[in-house]
Amino acid sequence: MSLFRTLSGAAVVLSTLLLGTTPLAQADGREAADSAVVPLAVVCNTYCDARDPSNAAQDRVPVSSTVHGRTVRLHIDDTSAMGWASIENGGAGDEVWLDRSFDAGKTWGDNSRLGATTTPAGWGGWRTQMYNVDDWANQGVGALRACGKASGAPEITCTPWARDTRNAGSRSTAAATGLMAMYDRNTGLFEGNGWWTSANALTAVIDNIRISGMGSYTYAIARTWERARDDQGGDFRNDYLDDTGWWGLAWIKAYDLTGDTRYLDTARTDAEHMARYWTSKCGGGVQWRQSDDYKNAITNELYLHLNAALHNRIPGDTVYLQRAQQEWNWFRSSGMINSSNLINDGLNDSCANNGQPTWTYNQGVILGGLAELHRATGDNSLLTAARNLANASTGSSSLNPGGILREPGESDGCTGDGPSFKGAYARGLGALNAYLSDHPWNAYLDRQADAAYANARNELNLYSSHWAGPRTTVGHGCQHSALDLLNAAQLS
Repeated sequence: MSLFRTLSGAAVVLSTLLLGTTPLAQADGREAADSAVVPLAVVCNTYCDARDPSNAAQDRVPVSSTVHGRTVRLHIDDTSAMGWASIENGGAGDEVWLDRSFDAGKTWGDNSRLGATTTPAGWGGWRTQMYNVDDWANQGVGALRACGKASGAPEITCTPWARDTRNAGSRSTAAATGLMAMYDRNTGLFEGNGWWTSANALTAVIDNIRISGMGSYTYAIARTWERARDDQGGDFRNDYLDDTGWWGLAWIKAYDLTGDTRYLDTARTDAEHMARYWTSKCGGGVQWRQSDDYKNAITNELYLHLNAALHNRIPGDTVYLQRAQQEWNWFRSSGMINSSNLINDGLNDSCANNGQPTWTYNQGVILGGLAELHRATGDNSLLTAARNLANASTGSSSLNPGGILREPGESDGCTGDGPSFKGAYARGLGALNAYLSDHPWNAYLDRQADAAYANARNELNLYSSHWAGPRTTVGHGCQHSALDLLNAAQLS
């Protein structure tokens, strides 16, 4: 039994009263607000914060760090979903504490220096009390890290962020939990309040609920609809017609999961908004923006998918089916599908293929749309076309260097639009793969998922952009893309 397990509860309580020290600059350069002890909000789940670690049913150490010969460890009791920090190999006056974050380690605010304590005279190590990882009452998905410093030295060390195994029973549910740690409960959107990327993130969460059966994050559906419905153009419409399409498909998923017709009604409103911008330029198609008549692939693929999906959910419909068929007839002859059966970004002013990159999402959204349209019509030529497109993208060495999918011009970061593209690809390919009886891309999807899990994932089950590695920064675009992939692989 370790030193820290033999400390009495009374001693640990006493140690928390020994703080009395001036908080120093944090390891990342953040300065403490002042030198006073700041009262902290107490979180109560199964147990309340500041529980004696001698009561822990388990002691798992997922991460640790060192400074001046001291080792700082984060301990997790997965049974109670609580954690504590320890410092060892030191002496009197060494400091140790926890930080807690409810946005995947981006900030920790008033949840810093939880249980801050110092090693008493005569001891070589010490520990904090236990604190909850999550705030279940307020739907806060949390993470902890342990921090410490040697007595008399300015340097601080903090472990990486980690959490308990709650809502992490599989690769996909762990990724969903990581994504929900980036959910802004005030706006109903995700990290930085991205608009169309939040539609994709919510879609990935809804898919995971359906596929995994873990309903912990179902609350996000209604919260997003209620909090964001009046944003921008209202009912999830705006100047960008592809943004509207992404949201329309998200509400189709929400309707399928919940049966709540307000989501289906919103998807119909979004489809009508897009239909108003079908024009005669280049012989048809929906333009990219209300204010820009550029005809591009993604907007029209989304329009096809949304209309086919609506037809399949509205008894007696003829309008949405007609629109979906009209879209496919135009799209397949538009010139955007090149001689390699890959889809370029769009058409130039002469209505010819503009030769811009074959973004991965352009190769994927069409696959889910064609599967929906086949469900509506039974036309096997749609599946033939979908197979040809999917074989082209999965077999492309330029899109799959070394066998692992990589976005053209893929960056190390997770901000902006690009990090979301691979998720939309995996979702579309996964939908087609599950729809076909022979599931032809099982091995491909498994290979991608295994690579991402091994090479792009950190201790908090957050994913960076390069599925083949190296591991870099994280963000909600990369995270939902990984979740989309893991969802698709779980279906395969």
